[in-house]
Amino acid sequence: MKIFAKIRFYYSAFVISAVVSVMIVLLYLFPNRKARILHFWNKVMLFLMGAKEEVVGAPDPRAQLYLINHQGIVDIIALEALLDKNLRWVAKKELFEVPWFGLLLKNGEMISVDREDRKGLIKLMRDVKESLEVMHRPVAIFPEGTRSKDQKLLPFKEGAKFIAEKFGLVVQPVVIVGSKSVVNEHEKLSEGGHLKIIFLPSIDVSKTPNTWYDELHDAMQRTIDRELADHAISR
Repeated sequence: MKIFAKIRFYYSAFVISAVVSVMIVLLYLFPNRKARILHFWNKVMLFLMGAKEEVVGAPDPRAQLYLINHQGIVDIIALEALLDKNLRWVAKKELFEVPWFGLLLKNGEMISVDREDRKGLIKLMRDVKESLEVMHRPVAIFPEGTRSKDQKLLPFKEGAKFIAEKFGLVVQPVVIVGSKSVVNEHEKLSEGGHLKIIFLPSIDVSKTPNTWYDELHDAMQRTIDRELADHAISR
């Protein structure tokens, strides 16, 4: 069975590369249609990879900042496929320098963060402000800062909390489970499978106690644990 999962992984990698190539060209040719292009072609990607989506809860139309747990590239594909909102993702600077895929980030006008620069938070604040007030695009962040290798959420970085409180944002946490069954980049395996996107209740940071960030982390962890215990779906 593992050999088929290996073959399927390389097929999925080909699908991602091919569709990303299409998106890069379309984003360059039609810069005013970013949301439609990303939404449609990410749906195509999931379909071609044989991923079956299940959505629990509902996206909040007021949400300005999405905080998502992170296991791999499928997390991004899944949310883009589901939300036709022209999300502006926050990604580390190094990803913008990756050949070909970096072009997708640049053409999509995503937000670059340099973790080694002490002024990185200032730039991030400026970019988020531009996203919300000028571009009218909600922002998506992986608050763990990197990919977790198991069921436990890593401690959340403080940047997302600072930004949400600075601008008094409406934050919606999103838990994605099953993404590694679709594409496991570490082990180079792919099984297709059940991809579940869970929208937790939004938080209006301007009206909540300052413990909201820790409580959000705990709520997301409980959701992850419950999905494994009740439905045998891991991160």
